[in-house]
Amino acid sequence: MQESEPMEQAGAGAPDNFQRLWTPHRMAYIKGENKPTGTEAGDGCPFCVIPAMSDEEGLIVARGTAVYAVLNLYPYNSGHLMVCPYRHVSDYDELDAAETAELGDFTQRALKALRKASGAQGFNVGMNLGEVAGAGIAAHLHQHVVPRWGGDTNFMPVVARTKVLPQLLRDTREILADAWPATP
Repeated sequence: MQESEPMEQAGAGAPDNFQRLWTPHRMAYIKGENKPTGTEAGDGCPFCVIPAMSDEEGLIVARGTAVYAVLNLYPYNSGHLMVCPYRHVSDYDELDAAETAELGDFTQRALKALRKASGAQGFNVGMNLGEVAGAGIAAHLHQHVVPRWGGDTNFMPVVARTKVLPQLLRDTREILADAWPATP
């Protein structure tokens, strides 16, 4: 990497060698815009609203009988998706047997689709149950499936708390929907 001279910029204080990557779209997430106001299905829960949208508009990758797979609007990596039950429940132990089985099946199919579509080398799979456990939307259960590749952690998230994503969500949705395995 070539060192460059600090650029002078009037009114910006002392010049530095940092380049800036502006991501103003993240401010909506940081401020909690459109976050549900309560815990009930009618309180603006996005996971209850999304299934009524078209697949393209809602970023839905696949639909099942009891669950659906949707891209995360604020992904950790390209292809980060979530498997959500249609029913508004907050805890894993509230799922019935059919929901539990289909959630597991969709998780397996998500892994296959991500390997096929993106060559993912590994995955983080899991749920954050409850706000104190890190759930951004604690009132509606959702399982994260995050594809990983060797070297996908670099200085950007570590130093700048910024993730660089090389693909638009609509393009990612289309690729994953095409790679989604058929029902066995």
